[in-house]
Amino acid sequence: MSLQTHLSQLARKHEALEREIQEAIHRPSANDLHIAELKRRKLLLKDEINRLRGAGDTLH
Repeated sequence: MSLQTHLSQLARKHEALEREIQEAIHRPSANDLHIAELKRRKLLLKDEINRLRGAGDTLH
């Protein structure tokens, strides 16, 4: 799998988590712990995307 393909997959997962977070926030029975876990996973994905982009920049 190429770096660009991997980055695209991570970006899609990041966007999906954002949608899931927004849906959870607007649910009447919102679970704060679940929302916090989703946000943590989203942040980890963002960190991974930034790390890979930085690594890709050094390869060129």
